[in-house]
Amino acid sequence: MDLGKTLGRNLGHLSYSTLVHPGDTWAEMKDSMQTFLPAVKKNVSPDASFGISLRISAASAKTLTSEPAEIAWLKDFLAENDMYVFTVNAFPYGPFKGEIVMERVYEPDWSTADRVNYTNSVADILAQVTSGANSPSIQTAPLAFAPNVRDENYIAAFTTNVFRVVAHLIDLEKRTGRRVKLALEPEPACFLETTDEAVDFFEARIFSRAGITELASIADIPMSEAEGLIRRFLGVVFDIGHQAVGFEDIPASLNKLVDAGIPIFKLQEAAALWVEKLSTEIIPELRVFTDTIYLSQSTLRTAAGITKYLNLGEALDAFEANPSIETEMRTHFHVPVFLEEIGPFKTTRFAVEQALAMHKATPLSDHLEIETYTWDVLPAHLKTGDITEYVSRELEFVRGELLG
Repeated sequence: MDLGKTLGRNLGHLSYSTLVHPGDTWAEMKDSMQTFLPAVKKNVSPDASFGISLRISAASAKTLTSEPAEIAWLKDFLAENDMYVFTVNAFPYGPFKGEIVMERVYEPDWSTADRVNYTNSVADILAQVTSGANSPSIQTAPLAFAPNVRDENYIAAFTTNVFRVVAHLIDLEKRTGRRVKLALEPEPACFLETTDEAVDFFEARIFSRAGITELASIADIPMSEAEGLIRRFLGVVFDIGHQAVGFEDIPASLNKLVDAGIPIFKLQEAAALWVEKLSTEIIPELRVFTDTIYLSQSTLRTAAGITKYLNLGEALDAFEANPSIETEMRTHFHVPVFLEEIGPFKTTRFAVEQALAMHKATPLSDHLEIETYTWDVLPAHLKTGDITEYVSRELEFVRGELLG
């Protein structure tokens, strides 16, 4: 298999998220890049350039912006290995591996100057390490953890901060010729959670007259330019797994974004754990998945509707309190996208297949990324092969869906 520079047929660039590897500091990320990326490229793109999705934490961004030699190292590494960066994960600001993360992953949120400065730094780095033909994207947090959003002032603060970054991106393109795109990623339990909430936010806060006026003021540009520039630089990441956990109809959700004119700057292939019918007998096997450093937002669906929980353990406790009610469950635990089943449970791979079928028919995004960052916390008896083999299989699966 050879992925090449793009998938062809306007299907975009495909890679996997290096969030799966150790990378909380630049030293760790460098080591991960050298350890894993050449091996994956050898498997999936031996004779053509391989696009990569790079995790850049706040600590890494500080290193790269303060030490020119590290930027030079990165450019040399990419050139020597026939690779290029087309997207960066700048969602987790701080540590993401080896310690409890939970809701800290959303901090600092978009109400803070820290988030703005970090994101601008990542954009500046991308402008240095990408070519003019590449319009890289920055994946970022869904504005805030929902329980922290106190009032209208909080919402106004992070809306303004998003516009500040958009203004920086506008200026960056003027100065460097590099277009860098910002993509907000809806996620369960966050201010932007559902596709409907994302559409409402963009229509009410971003595409509205008030939003266009605010960007025009911040960026010091006329309103006639501001409206188009918003769509040029600001869009979303559509994580298929996140929306499947909420029992969204994936094709319908994608169509809502398209109809609303919200750019899908990254289509993220992710599958979640799915139990069609909960029973007390399988609860012990499910509790194995509760031993994780990440949030495991879970949704229970009964005839009465859906109920959301912040963690899998809480959802299982709720079911055990009333196990006589027929219940379906999906949980935010990323599992390999090539698996339709994992142990005795199903996965939401079907949702990935639905999205890829739409993309194949009418390309939705130029950036495709597989994000199964939970390899290190996947129960040992469910792992097959090593991380390089598993990542390669995921890439082969997605490519097969698109080009097969």
